[in-house]
Amino acid sequence: MAAARSWWRMRRIKHRDGVALCVLSSALLLAGQPPPGLVGIYIRYLQPVQGNLPLLALFTVLSVFAFTTTFGALLVFAGGWYFLLGRVSRGRFLVGFGVGFTSLTMASRLAYTVLIGATPLDFFLPLATTVTGLGILLGTMAHTVMGQYALLLKKHAQAAWQRWRRARRTAREAEPREPWLRPFTLR
Repeated sequence: MAAARSWWRMRRIKHRDGVALCVLSSALLLAGQPPPGLVGIYIRYLQPVQGNLPLLALFTVLSVFAFTTTFGALLVFAGGWYFLLGRVSRGRFLVGFGVGFTSLTMASRLAYTVLIGATPLDFFLPLATTVTGLGILLGTMAHTVMGQYALLLKKHAQAAWQRWRRARRTAREAEPREPWLRPFTLR
C-alpha cells in the first residue's frame, strides 16, 4: 500500500487540462439533461418507496437507466476529481464509463430513430447542436488527453517548452540593459 502523500504534495494540481475538460463535460451533460435533476429524481421516484428496500433498489436501478445522462455526468466529474489527485488510471476509467454510459443512451435513441424510418441525420443534427452532444465530445477528449501516449507527449512538449524558455532567458540575460548599446551588439 502506498504511503499517504503530505498536504503540500496533494495541493499541487496535476493534469489541469484533463480536469478542466471533465468539469466542462459534466457541466454540459447536466445542462443537457431535462429536469427534474438529481434532487427531483430522488423526491419524485425514490422517496415514496423509501420504506420498501427491494422496491427502492429496483427504482434506483430504473432511475439510473432512465436518467443516464445525469449519472454519466457524475461519473465524468468523479473521474476529473481523480485526475486532480493524480490517479489517472482510476479517473480515466470513470470518465470512460460516464461517457460510455451517456453514449449508450444516444445509441438507443439513434436506433429508435432509424427503426421508425427516419434518417440518422435527423438524430445527429440536433445532437451536434445541443449541450449534451458537446458534453460527450468534451468527455471523450478528456479521456483521450489522459491516455498514456498523450501523457507522454505532454511531458515531452513541456520539456521542450522549458528548454526554449531557458534558452530565451539566457539570451535575454546576455543582452545589454542599456537601450543605447543594443544596436551595437553582435548576434
